[in-house]
Amino acid sequence: MRVQNGLSVDVEDWFQVGAFETTIARDDWDGLERRVEANTDRVLALFAEAGAKGTFFTLGWVAERHPKLVRRIAEAGHEVASHGWDHARVFTLTPDQFRADLARARAALEDAAGAAVKGYRAPSFSIDRRTPWAHAVLAEAGYTYSSSIAPIAHDHYGWPDAPRAPFHPLADARLIELPITIARVLGREVTAGGGFFRLLPQGVTDRAIRAANAGGDAAMFYFHPWEIDPGQPRVRAAPLRSRLRHYARLGAMAGKLRTLLAAHDWDRMDAVAARAAERLA
Repeated sequence: MRVQNGLSVDVEDWFQVGAFETTIARDDWDGLERRVEANTDRVLALFAEAGAKGTFFTLGWVAERHPKLVRRIAEAGHEVASHGWDHARVFTLTPDQFRADLARARAALEDAAGAAVKGYRAPSFSIDRRTPWAHAVLAEAGYTYSSSIAPIAHDHYGWPDAPRAPFHPLADARLIELPITIARVLGREVTAGGGFFRLLPQGVTDRAIRAANAGGDAAMFYFHPWEIDPGQPRVRAAPLRSRLRHYARLGAMAGKLRTLLAAHDWDRMDAVAARAAERLA
């Protein structure tokens, strides 16, 4: 049987990304054009076309303002999971602040989805060696799994010496961590999703997925709804590097996703986590 890979979407709007966190203030978010609902509906249509189910790691801030969108995600058979409240990186929070962020986001998500939230992804993969307490907080809060680690070195995130395959981060809890899959290109390691998927040739991600599957593991793939929106506003005040990362090849993303969805088998992250837990038992 072919391996069922983890398909995930980090549901945030164009102005909530890490690239603009020092350029656009959170207090200004409500005054900006919201495009997350239309873009996520386009993602839902892509998944329906491919017959694929996935997990939508959604900000509580988005769920509070777009509850019908969250309900549509759940009613289409996808998993609604948490991406935190407002994209604050975990290493910028204290343990108590993290608990409060988790609780606020979960309340908004469960109210909108009408279903329990059991999965979590840290904004910008911000669980790393600076947050040794984070997994314990997630376990205490009753989360089944996290997909919050990028086991690479990167200027915005990364835990290079973290395991590359699913693992139990705590000896005394059943919580499982699903690290994002890593690809190699020209001797460099990158995440197999998001901006790298958008910018690099399709074969880079395909090879990474096949390599994970050859070892019996599911690959973990992710992207954002704003990545299929070439018409989104331009933030001229952002640093050039951030603008290049954010805006490059937005028009190519939907086509690349269609090809990727057709080339591999996909499932919700909670189902992938359950199978990984069985293998680790």
